Amino acid sequence: MTSALVEVVNRLLAPKGRGDGFFPTAVDGVHIIRLSEKTLPNGVVYKPSLCITVQGMKEVAFGEAVFDYGEMGFLLVAVEMPAFGRVTKASKERPYLGITIDLDIGVLREVMDQLDEPPVPSNNQGIGVFASPLDGGLADCVVRLVRLLDNSKAIPILQPMIMREICFWLLTGPYADEICKLVLPNSHMQRVAEAIYLLRENFTRPVRIEHLAAAARMSPTSFYQHFKMLTSMTPLQYQKQLRLLEARRLMASNDVSVSHAAFQVGYESPSQFSREYARMFGTPPKRDVTELKSVTV
Repeated sequence: MTSALVEVVNRLLAPKGRGDGFFPTAVDGVHIIRLSEKTLPNGVVYKPSLCITVQGMKEVAFGEAVFDYGEMGFLLVAVEMPAFGRVTKASKERPYLGITIDLDIGVLREVMDQLDEPPVPSNNQGIGVFASPLDGGLADCVVRLVRLLDNSKAIPILQPMIMREICFWLLTGPYADEICKLVLPNSHMQRVAEAIYLLRENFTRPVRIEHLAAAARMSPTSFYQHFKMLTSMTPLQYQKQLRLLEARRLMASNDVSVSHAAFQVGYESPSQFSREYARMFGTPPKRDVTELKSVTV
């Protein structure tokens, strides 16, 4: 299965030359990544998704929780979260190859409703991220999904079926008792996910735990505890990462000044913004963005 997936990914990337990058595909929500050397930690907001390493190795940190997954392993992200990922094994001879597949919570819910024996949610209150080997029926689905890119006419017909199959294997696999919490009405994970959506849409505004707790239909104390267990961050830390990641994007891609980026993402003090930016990225914003641009030129 490993060699089949490596062969398919390499063939699809061949027209793009030997360049590195994050490549969208004709299948909505599916991207292919190739990197020919190790990378420094890079901040990104993860959607609910399957992140698969086909070749090489990667490390991703969600708050204090760190996950490593290598060849034919995957990371399942159950709720939208900011994180820092870095490729830890890659070379020009054997570049890092990865695939990301966005998950549709609505499809997960539909598939779960059709199961004769739906999974029973566990009593664990852990982070909504899981790392596991990619094998069996799930691996077969991923190969067939990527192979659709060879036949554009097949994509609209077969892609929905394969995505439902992927959801089936997730809901009957080793993490089914955790994944089902995302689609069960009134589960703590599903309710916190609703508050995360609210926070994500309004991240430039001051955080009010009472408003987020109300959206999750919890007391402020209970919400705070469940939020931190699910994301490995407090709501304030989560918001801070969203703000700084967006400011970094604005400065790197739109040539926005440091102070303008700070105000645009909700900071009232550019000096406070610069301090927190340097703490998160390891260097002041202006120097960091200069280095980012030099790498991408």
